[in-house]
Amino acid sequence: MALQPTDLTVEPGEVVALLGPSGCGKTTLLRVIAGLVAPDLGGCVRFNQDDVTDRPVELRGVGMVFQHYALFPQMDVAANIGYGLRVRRLPDAQVRQRVGSLVELMRLQGLEKRRPAELSGGQRQRVALARAVAVQPRVLLLDEPLTALDAALKVALRDELAELLRRLKITALHVTHDQSEAMAIADRLAVMQTGRIVQLGDAESLYRRPGHAFVAEFLGRANRLKRSDADVAQGLLRAGGQTRACPPGLQAERELLLRPEDVQLAPAGTGADAKAGSEAATVERRVFLGERVQLRVHTGDQGQWLCDAAKDTPFQAGDRVRLIWQANDLIPCDGI
Repeated sequence: MALQPTDLTVEPGEVVALLGPSGCGKTTLLRVIAGLVAPDLGGCVRFNQDDVTDRPVELRGVGMVFQHYALFPQMDVAANIGYGLRVRRLPDAQVRQRVGSLVELMRLQGLEKRRPAELSGGQRQRVALARAVAVQPRVLLLDEPLTALDAALKVALRDELAELLRRLKITALHVTHDQSEAMAIADRLAVMQTGRIVQLGDAESLYRRPGHAFVAEFLGRANRLKRSDADVAQGLLRAGGQTRACPPGLQAERELLLRPEDVQLAPAGTGADAKAGSEAATVERRVFLGERVQLRVHTGDQGQWLCDAAKDTPFQAGDRVRLIWQANDLIPCDGI
């Protein structure tokens, strides 16, 4: 994906995740920063006040961790970690000291003499990370480093990586398409779409107050609610058998978003709204997800919705339900 004109500033010691769907330009931006791809005329890459735009990758002082590790198969763990230090001709005693410290930090004790083929996926990823930080890079670039791992190991290493980056106080850019991974690891998220950054901020702000409909739908899930011309003129939204006044800042929006966790369910025919026709949904599918149940319901006025319910919710496919939602939970959707 070619990049559109893009500005990104990362503070010293900050971890920023480049987040977006496949093909949106995340890796291309990372490669421009690394020096593997040259920006167009007028583009500039600075590390503090140091312009490195025309500097080759080996002179930029960056460390890189790739999706498939890129370890030297003929070298053991200690040799892989110390490779960059030896290339820089550091004294042997200093190499041994730094490698030993990283082996301990990455919990690789006892594996120093093993080759990559003798390691698990998680161990190989730790070795790759240790090799990248051994040279004390100015910027650490991580290109989907956890993608090749199984789900349980991915979660464990995700948390370890977040803790390690903060302990080392290292400036890092982390490319991923996994929202949970980005939220767990990064201080801020740069959400990308079609070659440009559409919003930058901390995870909670982007999730609760997205400035772009793509951000709202990419970070989590959202139900799209359409409004008629008459409802826009009157400042109303009719959805799920209820009519609500739109908050002042949303009255001109043609479409609005509502997250599944902001929709509550009650049995049809109960509550104060029952006589007003609010029992306008039928459960079409129930999916048990462990900590929650996801229900797909069909409303009479807004089509299908997703609703998140507690894991012990009694509702099953075929049940008639009443949807309860609040206008303050609505998210703007115009301008995509």
